Amino acid sequence: MRIRTLVRALAVLALLAPAATRASAQSSGNLDALRGLIAFATLPSTPEGTAALERNFAITGAIQHGEAHQPLLLPFRAQQQQALRDAYIATGADVDLAQGLGTKLADAYAALSNCPPAKDAESNPPPCTPPTKSVGDLLAAAGVTASDATSGKFFFANLTTNGKDPISDDARKIMDDAKGKPDSYGTVYKVPGGTPGADKYGDPRPFQTLGRMLFFEGKDYFGVWSRSDAYLHGPTQKLLDSPAFPSGHTAYAYTGALLLALLVPERYSQMIARAAEYGNDRIILGAHYTMDVLGGRTLATRDIAHLLASAEFVALLKQAKADLTAALEAGCGAKIEVCAREDQSRFADWAKDRTFYEATQTYGLPRVFEDKKEDVAKLAPEAANLLTAAFDGLSPPQANAILTETEGPDGGFLDDGTEFGVYSRLDLFRAAELAAKMTAKK
Repeated sequence: MRIRTLVRALAVLALLAPAATRASAQSSGNLDALRGLIAFATLPSTPEGTAALERNFAITGAIQHGEAHQPLLLPFRAQQQQALRDAYIATGADVDLAQGLGTKLADAYAALSNCPPAKDAESNPPPCTPPTKSVGDLLAAAGVTASDATSGKFFFANLTTNGKDPISDDARKIMDDAKGKPDSYGTVYKVPGGTPGADKYGDPRPFQTLGRMLFFEGKDYFGVWSRSDAYLHGPTQKLLDSPAFPSGHTAYAYTGALLLALLVPERYSQMIARAAEYGNDRIILGAHYTMDVLGGRTLATRDIAHLLASAEFVALLKQAKADLTAALEAGCGAKIEVCAREDQSRFADWAKDRTFYEATQTYGLPRVFEDKKEDVAKLAPEAANLLTAAFDGLSPPQANAILTETEGPDGGFLDDGTEFGVYSRLDLFRAAELAAKMTAKK
């Protein structure tokens, strides 16, 4: 089985550094991510948190077993096949995510991106070539989310940076101040780290806790025959001792999908649906729980919003949009807005896309925190960038008002009244719809 990594250029450098270096060089961004996700470590200490963890386990099992009756974009067996394809990431160009652009634009995007196959089933295929150099630069600059996700996995599992090396004093203070404890899944699901069948470090994955699993087989993204059990248990992916929370693959999906949404705002909502599908496929595969997916989504949306506050990143985005627009229009033979409407993919039904996305907003997890209305402008003002960078003429106050109006259900396991709590509730599918209507040319 081939190894496909989810990290891009910037994150690769950080994650390949020696373990001791990583332990002493925990970035300020990593620490911000830990502070934002820390509510996860407090769940076993309250009845509400324990109930949420128990429901997380039950919902994850129902989705993996095909018993949740989700409003999927494909029939369940076909969605299993998509989950296999999504398991193996085509790095460098996010071609796999670009399906949300619709038939015409996705085909043009794929034609512009070269994804060479591996020589054999054991080889690591070279990264895909991005459709333009500027798009590649943009994707690489957004790689910080992968670093944040990896930092969180071992922090929440056993208070280390890599399974062995202790976290920094600053990171330890985050856990102590919250009165949290590591290994929430292991604690509540009775499979603590290091016990037989569990993750060596803590926070075991669903395939290690559910007991009953649906395994399936089919072709992966690169056309190589693959099996879900081989992916989960195989030595190349090392998931047996890779803590579950948060989902790095979901963070990858929302990072790439959000960037494509900003580059092609005519398909903004559909790209959000594609990211939600990608995260949900991790649950179908048995690799992640619903909470992992929600954590990865929150990380990515927050990180992209803050990156968009940087003039340098915005300059990369503008150049990438100009280059990609020209390339896609040449490839599909018409203006972007025309090609965006020519869609016969599973994302062609906007109402179906919305119904599916809404089902993944909270996955039906119970409230942990008190009910409240979050003022996005007050707690997470950078969130406006997620809309203003896509929809010309939309002001930050207008954008944050839209995000506040369209917030998802309150009281979720990350909705603790903080900035990250706000990002955990954003409904960018509905928000993009309102933003598009507000800025539509008369």
